[in-house]
Amino acid sequence: MRKGTRVVLLTLLLYVGVLGLFVVVVSTVLRAPEGGGLGFGSRVAVVELEGIILDVDDIVRDLKSHRDNPLVRAVVLRINSPGGVVGPTQELVRSVQRLRESGKPVVASLGAVAASGGYYVAVATDSIYANPGTLTGSIGVIMQMANLENLMKKVGVEYVVIKSGQFKDVGNVSRPMTADERRVLQALLDDVHRQFIDAVAEGRHLDRARVVGFADGRVFSGAQAKALGMVDELGGLEEAINGAAKLAGLPIPARVIPPRRRFSVMDLLRSQLGLGKATTFMPPLPAFKTPLFLLD
Repeated sequence: MRKGTRVVLLTLLLYVGVLGLFVVVVSTVLRAPEGGGLGFGSRVAVVELEGIILDVDDIVRDLKSHRDNPLVRAVVLRINSPGGVVGPTQELVRSVQRLRESGKPVVASLGAVAASGGYYVAVATDSIYANPGTLTGSIGVIMQMANLENLMKKVGVEYVVIKSGQFKDVGNVSRPMTADERRVLQALLDDVHRQFIDAVAEGRHLDRARVVGFADGRVFSGAQAKALGMVDELGGLEEAINGAAKLAGLPIPARVIPPRRRFSVMDLLRSQLGLGKATTFMPPLPAFKTPLFLLD
């Protein structure tokens, strides 16, 4: 047999072998039971919400990716957050709701702290798991501003403001707040607080008057929260994953897609300095000088 003929036959055999392997893999995946099949099959995805809620673009993209992924049948949202700014928190809530509307259950797993905005996000899920000692609740809104008038006078600094509109410089640090300014800001905070209460009442299927009774900014342990109907079950991440699998009709233990790890220079520096994630360093705030916080 000529050398050229042997090369052609070997190439043809290799092609047929690869094609046959492809057909076997595809047919196995299509026939496989839930969670089985050569590493393929339906899974539970885990998404992490860590730290102060300021920029949620990455998490929203992750949730959308899992929503569009046919292999993902349920999502566990692991929350370790004391809260954050109102707008991004509500954007994340809507993203969770869209995921649920697609037919995929979402379960919240509360870690060390899931308070204020962190809890706001949790109530948008199908079910909430918390450890007995998890710190949660803190249903309230806060805005903090300093009055540096006396200090500025002491150091000889004159603060000049040119404005159009009575309330354009609300929060000016160079003077005391007026009664009208306090009234405007209090009305703003009360409105957002009402939105928070409504979200908890709707998400937890509780009477609004009952929610008002504990929506005064208090922090609760996971055990206290369960007694109040704020969480469904006491348990950690593993229990939450099993609960999500059960809601999706998957076998237990289910296959899991772990959370995406993102490289951060700040995290690297904190690690080298031994500071950990819980530091006094505050992420850069939005341009608005006095953001509304859902923050414990």
